Amino acid sequence: MSKPQPLLQCPLLFLLILQLSHVSHADVGTAAQYSPPYIPTACYGNDASQFPSSNLFATAGEGIWDNGAACGRQYLVQCISASVPRTCIPGQTIQIRIIDRAVSSASRPTTEGVTMVLSNTAFAAIANGSRASINVEYQQV
Repeated sequence: MSKPQPLLQCPLLFLLILQLSHVSHADVGTAAQYSPPYIPTACYGNDASQFPSSNLFATAGEGIWDNGAACGRQYLVQCISASVPRTCIPGQTIQIRIIDRAVSSASRPTTEGVTMVLSNTAFAAIANGSRASINVEYQQV
């Protein structure tokens, strides 16, 4: 008589192990916010058509700027933590488009040296209040 396979004896345990072993391809960084004026931008100058109708856009920090290759890239962004409890809106993920370089943007971010600087609309979609910066998980789409 053959010895039974342990995982086959408990299919729920097998499914749980599969769920827990999910591999994420997202990166972790920081995000701040900035207010208008949003133009001119390093990517598209004064072209107003660069802005998505949702107003979910951002400037790239030096870590993702990539000598301008970040222009037009889209990222899924989610707030994962902040210095003040309950700042993040749980489960809220947005898709943003990079339209500028943070160090040269027309408006200054609330915090320097972050991974990305979100428009006011994008920041408010994933975080409560006007914190200087939040910790985010982001993934290029």
